[in-house]
Amino acid sequence: MNEKKKKTIRKILVAFIVILAVLSGGVLFVLTHAQIIVGAIQKLSAGTVNTANIYEPLGEPMEGLKDNGQYVITEIKYSDNYPNSYLDITYPNEDRDASNPTVIYFHGGGFFGGSKSVGDPLAESDATVLLDDICAEGFNLVNIDYVLVPEYHFPDPLIQANEAFRFLMEHSEEYHLDMKRVVIMGSSAGAIITSQMGSVITNPGHADALGITPVLKPEQIKAVVLDDAPLAYDKFSLGTKILVGNYVKGSIFLSREEIHRYNNILWVDSNYPPALLLGSEYYVDMRDMNEALTEAGVVHELIDPLAERNIEMQHCFVASERVNDIAKDAFDRMITFVKSRIN
Repeated sequence: MNEKKKKTIRKILVAFIVILAVLSGGVLFVLTHAQIIVGAIQKLSAGTVNTANIYEPLGEPMEGLKDNGQYVITEIKYSDNYPNSYLDITYPNEDRDASNPTVIYFHGGGFFGGSKSVGDPLAESDATVLLDDICAEGFNLVNIDYVLVPEYHFPDPLIQANEAFRFLMEHSEEYHLDMKRVVIMGSSAGAIITSQMGSVITNPGHADALGITPVLKPEQIKAVVLDDAPLAYDKFSLGTKILVGNYVKGSIFLSREEIHRYNNILWVDSNYPPALLLGSEYYVDMRDMNEALTEAGVVHELIDPLAERNIEMQHCFVASERVNDIAKDAFDRMITFVKSRIN
């Protein structure tokens, strides 16, 4: 059974679990104990993607050339404070001394699964291929793992991201990383992290609200790339509220204050980094983010195939850029935007 079929089956099973919970009469209990459903999803995903919090690397550390000529160093520990505190660094080729800007990437997975090695269990496309192709455009690429539910919740992954940034700053010379030209990118759950870190770094009010003292300075962040980030909680479907609500506090019933802390659209100001937005499943959120950035006067671009072409694309569609013309167009526009901000 190929991976695409496995993902389709998991989605069907997840839908069945939700329907069963509703029909059984335990609606309120399940919705206030969202980990019941998310835990079932984690069990279904176990064995195909990471769903655990561990203090050991997920794979054997390696260093050397890949088949595509890129040079990689994997399973670098960046902190002892949280599990899943490992990152990989990939260079366009073995010339690690070359002066390349740095892309820092956060994978998706609904905060219950996924990893830097295999990507997002909820997306239909190949995130690892996407990262290879970004790196081939002349970027040193840092791919970061972070903690998952049920042991950890918002804003733990943001605190952990800040730890990873500190490590990269402290070891920039060792790993030949240009930390003066940084692009932060994330897909799905990783796009949520990216969006929020964009404000944490540039908006002291958001940093204070989350209890984070940012390591990176605003001038270091040349752009952020938000690949289909679900942010506008009040507009979520039930399934998305279950995933995000569980991540925030284990229930879909969030207070106004909790929603405000989470929804980064509400924290955008004129200091927010230049932003490239990719909207597909969460095009509503990306359109709302687009409006907020426009009102704040922030340089940005929204790529929205539904609005531009009247075509619905799958979640995080840009990762299918090798096999889909619409995704390839989005990839090319993304690279053009990012390169325009770092030159």
